[in-house]
Amino acid sequence: MEVRIAHLYPTLMNIYADRGNIITLVQQCRWRGIDVRVEEFGLDEVPDWKAFDFFYLGGGQDREQQLVCRDLAIKGAGLREAVEEGAVLLSVCGGYQLLGDYYRTAAGETMDGIGLFNAHTVAGDRRCIGNVIVESEIGGRRLTLVGFENHSGKTYLDEGQKPLGRVVSGYGNNAEDGGEGIVYRNAIGTYMHGPLLPKNAGLTDHVLEQSLRHHHGKSAELPPLEHDFEDAAHQAAIRITRG
Repeated sequence: MEVRIAHLYPTLMNIYADRGNIITLVQQCRWRGIDVRVEEFGLDEVPDWKAFDFFYLGGGQDREQQLVCRDLAIKGAGLREAVEEGAVLLSVCGGYQLLGDYYRTAAGETMDGIGLFNAHTVAGDRRCIGNVIVESEIGGRRLTLVGFENHSGKTYLDEGQKPLGRVVSGYGNNAEDGGEGIVYRNAIGTYMHGPLLPKNAGLTDHVLEQSLRHHHGKSAELPPLEHDFEDAAHQAAIRITRG
């Protein structure tokens, strides 16, 4: 079995240890005996969209987002098509914002997104910062997710769009409606750094399983793996957040 991963803008969009999500996916594949290939794509580098099962876009600040925004204006159609054809995607914070319809900054500038997610983001007057706990149901799994958020942008989902989960502790998308993140087909957007996947083994299993099925067909099954260490980190994060 094989999983092919495209890491988009790894040097520009990599705050709060977001690269750790890629490290986790690679190691989880190796422990299971799954061949894994990771290729990195920066500005002006266009992937063969059909050659990958999983796409990853981490977080960045406004300056980096401006650069990526202009580049995604060219690449966006290919990424949208890949998701529509079943590829898996995880986007965090700034990456999440750029995959919506637009992001309006505190300076009043508007960065046009690629419209993969039916959502938009506007800068708020305070930062949403701290540990977060989210209750989620995705791919038939009921999960409690933990992470760290630090964003001033407030993201609002269009009517009928599905959040990744409901906030138990923290702020989430906008500190108003109780939602965190978004799910569209096999694409996930979230504000949870930390990085997210090392402390949330159930979500890691989900995205790997969907990636395998994209490559090998719907009957592909993810080999089981013990998650004792990851589960301990997960529970520790919950205890810290709840005080």
